[in-house]
Amino acid sequence: MASGEGQLDVARVRGLFPGLSDGLVHAEGPGGSLVPESVVRAVSQAMRVPIADRGGVFAPSARAEQLVSGARAAIADLVGGVPAGVVLGPNMTTLTYAVARALAKHWRRGDEIVVSRLDHDANVRPWLQIAAEFGLVVRWAEVDIETGELPDWQYDELLTSRTRLVAVTAASNAIGTCPDVAAIALRAHRVGALVFIDGAHAAPHALLDAGVLGADFLALSAYKWGGPHVGAVVAHPGLLEELHPDKLVPAPDRVPDRFELGAPPYELYAGVAASVDHLAGLCPETEGTRRERLATSMTAVSLYESALFARLDRGLRSMGHVQVLGEPRYTTPTLSFTVSRLRPRAVARELARRGVCAWDGDFYCRELFDAIGVNESGGAVRLGLMHYNTVEEVEHLLDCVASLR
Repeated sequence: MASGEGQLDVARVRGLFPGLSDGLVHAEGPGGSLVPESVVRAVSQAMRVPIADRGGVFAPSARAEQLVSGARAAIADLVGGVPAGVVLGPNMTTLTYAVARALAKHWRRGDEIVVSRLDHDANVRPWLQIAAEFGLVVRWAEVDIETGELPDWQYDELLTSRTRLVAVTAASNAIGTCPDVAAIALRAHRVGALVFIDGAHAAPHALLDAGVLGADFLALSAYKWGGPHVGAVVAHPGLLEELHPDKLVPAPDRVPDRFELGAPPYELYAGVAASVDHLAGLCPETEGTRRERLATSMTAVSLYESALFARLDRGLRSMGHVQVLGEPRYTTPTLSFTVSRLRPRAVARELARRGVCAWDGDFYCRELFDAIGVNESGGAVRLGLMHYNTVEEVEHLLDCVASLR
C-alpha cells in the first residue's frame, strides 16, 4: 500500500525491523512477532544507566519508577484503560493464574464459571484448576466446528445466577475467529458475572477498547505486537481494590502493585512503552494523543492485513489437497490448515526448507483441536500475518503449499 494519510507504507514499516534482514518469510506472528529497532534500542538504553528498585530517594530508583509508570500508561493507551488499572507481569498465563486465585477467595462451592473451547489454554486451564480446587461448576461454550464461530446466543443457556465469571478470547490464536465478546459480556453482566477477556492475539491487529468489549479484565502479551516478553492485565482500579492476592508482607499493598510479585524487569518495561509507540507511529503523519494516533494506525493495520489475508485465505481454500480449519466471518489474519497425506510437522519442515517460518501443532488450543479432531494427527499448520508481511511473501507461501501435492 502506498504511503498516504491513514495508510500503511509497508516498505517503510519493514525498514523498522532488523529481523527481516534474514530473508525469511515470517508467518509465525501469532507465536510472537518480530521486534522493531526502536524497542531493541529502548531496552538497551535502559540497561546502560543505573536502575534500582522503586521507593528510594535517589536517581536510579526514580528511573525505575518512570519505567513502570511509562509501561502502565502505554498499555492503558493501547486498550482504553487507566494506568492505575494496569497490572504488569512476566506473561499473560502467569497473570491469569494470579487473578484466578485472587477471585476464587470470593467464591463458594457450587458457584459457576464459563469457559470456551475456542480459547488458548491460558484462558482455560487456570479456571478449570481453580474450579477443581474450590468445588466450582464449569460450563463450556462450544465452537461451531464447520465455521469456527463461537455463537454468542449459547450463553443465554450457560449463564445462571450462580455464574461468577466468563472467560473468553477476543480472537483465536489458532483459527483467527473474532467472537462477539461484547454481546457475550453483556449477557454475563446481566447475571452479575465478571468477564475475563484474552486480548493477546487480538491486540496486534485492531484497536481494542476494554470498555466497549465489556472486559472486567483484559489480558495482553506485549511480545505479540513487537514488544518484549511482558504480560499485562487491565482492569478498573476499583475492582482490583476488592482483590487480595497472595504476596510478601513487606511488598506494597497498593493497587496495582499488590499483584506484581518480586523485582520486575525494568528494562523490558522500557520496551513495552516503545512497542506501543511503534504501533502509534505506523502512520507518522498522524497527530494527536497517543490513543488517537493508535486509532489511526491500527485502522490502517487492519485494512492492510485484511486485504493481505484475503489473498492467502482464498488461495489456500482453492487448493484441493488443503483443508483450512473453519471459516469465521470476522477474523484476524491467522489460519490453520492441514495437507492431505502429510503430517503438519512434515509440512512445516518443508516450508522451513523453502524459507518460510510457520508453526505446527495445537498452538495451546488443545480443546479446540480436540473438538475439530486434528490433534491425533499432529494438529495443523498455522500461518499468521503481521503489518510487516507483503503480497510477495503471501504469493511465495501459496506457491510453497501448492507444491505439496
